Amino acid sequence: MNTNFEMARQNSSEIALEQNRVLRNTYMLLGLSMIPTVLGALAGIQMGFSFLAGSPMMSFLLFLGIAWGFMWGIEKNKNSGLGVALLLGFTFFMGLMLSRILQVALGFSNGGSMIALAAGGTGAIFFTLSSIAAVSKRDFTGMGKFLFAGMILILLAAVANIFFQIPALSLTIAVAAVGIFSAYILYDISRIVQGGETNYVSATLAVYLDIYNVFVSLLQLIMAFTGERD
Repeated sequence: MNTNFEMARQNSSEIALEQNRVLRNTYMLLGLSMIPTVLGALAGIQMGFSFLAGSPMMSFLLFLGIAWGFMWGIEKNKNSGLGVALLLGFTFFMGLMLSRILQVALGFSNGGSMIALAAGGTGAIFFTLSSIAAVSKRDFTGMGKFLFAGMILILLAAVANIFFQIPALSLTIAVAAVGIFSAYILYDISRIVQGGETNYVSATLAVYLDIYNVFVSLLQLIMAFTGERD
């Protein structure tokens, strides 16, 4: 009886250690991934990077194709160094894509402060929700289906607004995206803590996309309500 109890306690301890290792490695790789993101954004700003600006729909489809190609490669090689290299390459590409909205923001007289505010807000959201998921030990993974449905609706609304260009719809999408992807931070960190995600490369990819989308959506909202022209 005591032997079984000791084995169960040992197994529980080993599982907890493994989950902590995955979470620690995820945070480390997430921090590292911000470097190529910043470099990609700076390069894009310097080059005046624009991704098929004359054809928004083709630009969107090409972006999705490249992004999904990267994500497929990352998942396929997540247990090797190639997966990490592809992830860092992907974050550089996402930095390039980010440069477009940063260029728009910098066109405002208070562009720098708006970008800083969006970054600070994103950091606060991530710190708060990841801490809740990690410290409370509560299982938030049941939100998965609801969040996926919300993400699909946001994607469909974004595609529709490429054609309609309705400012109010853009703001609605941005508000919804902040809510959905903030909740995804809670969900993805909870998956690691609960043992549902055991690969730190996959975990980093998921959390990175959450943070990226929260930042972009926050910046859109901040520009809409506080942007100042010269």
